[in-house]
Amino acid sequence: MAEETLEFESPHFLHSLFADDLSLLKEMGEHLQILVTSRDAWVKLQGEDDRVRAGVSVLADLEKARRSGGTINHHSFRYALTNAVESLSVVEDADFESVSQLFECQLLGSGSKPAVTPRTRNQLSYVQALDSHEVVFGIGPAGTGKTFLAMAYALDLLKSRQIDRIILTRPAVEAGEALGFLPGALEEKVLPYLRPLYDAMNEMLDPAESLKFAEKNLIEIAPLAYMRGRTLNHACVILDEAQNSSREQMFMFLTRLGEGSKCIVTGDPSQIDLRPRNKSGLLEAMKLLRGVEGIAFTEFKGQDVVRHPVVARIIEAYDSGRSSGEGAEPDNN
Repeated sequence: MAEETLEFESPHFLHSLFADDLSLLKEMGEHLQILVTSRDAWVKLQGEDDRVRAGVSVLADLEKARRSGGTINHHSFRYALTNAVESLSVVEDADFESVSQLFECQLLGSGSKPAVTPRTRNQLSYVQALDSHEVVFGIGPAGTGKTFLAMAYALDLLKSRQIDRIILTRPAVEAGEALGFLPGALEEKVLPYLRPLYDAMNEMLDPAESLKFAEKNLIEIAPLAYMRGRTLNHACVILDEAQNSSREQMFMFLTRLGEGSKCIVTGDPSQIDLRPRNKSGLLEAMKLLRGVEGIAFTEFKGQDVVRHPVVARIIEAYDSGRSSGEGAEPDNN
């Protein structure tokens, strides 16, 4: 049996390593099968030697991330814990992306808003792909951060004046009718479909900054069907919910890219509303564009879900059921 006591400069700093939630220390103890005791500014780990070392590595990783300016939340704590648990079952040294390594990549961050950082290895790969490619596809289930990070990256480019504007677009197939029949001006017709992107922007920027971008028309929203004939220069163009674009729309969209621009396409092939499904432009792009120079694909999995942990389990259950043929067809009556 081994025992290790870690002391920090203040109870406040120690609590920041587990998001001020003592239940996470209990969770660590259960997963690593060790006894975890904390009081004031110290935490004690007791158990088998290798498991205590794994617990120490979790807190050391979180401490390094915290001292570099990162904010530890429930997800980052559990990510570090998962790495430690997996390292116990690996015979040779495995290459795990630590929380502190993820936090080295920061987008935005000013005023009252913290910097946006990747929370998983795939999210880090996604941001790295955005840096090195002109067209990037973020493919995966809901809650994996593909849309949130796309917006953070675009805003970071805009704030650093690497682009002149952000263009947001999305197919509007859920309406079941042409946009012209919907009430309001064009922007009002499309805004409900782009609400997730606007919500992400408001979460990352101070209200005054969001207002400035809006007043200067630096963020444009446009229906996908209305982009034909345009050439988009010095812009970051985000196509959200791309699984609902037709093959013709996807080809038209990808060929709008102009000088000094970036294109980000996000979508979830499991949520295609088009009928038949094989009309999806996203599916065709995934088949035809892999390996094309300047284009990258990042595919997110259930373990990349950064919402409530139960969301990842729901996605896993549905994927398992559908792959085995157990998923029921929806009742349209």
